[in-house]
Amino acid sequence: MTEMSATDSNLPFLEPSFGFLVATLRMQSEMNLGLLPMPGEDRPAPPNLMMARHFIDLLAMLVDKTKGNLTIDESRMLENSLTELRFRFVMASENAAKDSGGAGSGEAGPSGGEGSSGSAAAGGQ
Repeated sequence: MTEMSATDSNLPFLEPSFGFLVATLRMQSEMNLGLLPMPGEDRPAPPNLMMARHFIDLLAMLVDKTKGNLTIDESRMLENSLTELRFRFVMASENAAKDSGGAGSGEAGPSGGEGSSGSAAAGGQ
């Protein structure tokens, strides 16, 4: 068995850290909100609100599970990322509802619109 190195894939490997984990989950959320293009794409794909919500919920879980165990900078990074992503989720949900004629896209959750975006924005499950 051979070990994979950074030169094998032509991608640099970054040091594992809490900040890198938060940034990775944030980027996944942003891609699924249609804010960033997926790897290998030129333009962002249409929002996938269910996947975006999943990654936002993972960040919310990290807030709960790491309470009292983070540095001030780590805590701020996590909280700021979560606040911004929740806001963007609500905006993307409202845009999806407008684009589909107000009926909701069906991707946001069981109610398909404001109800489920409100729970992600509030951080509850």
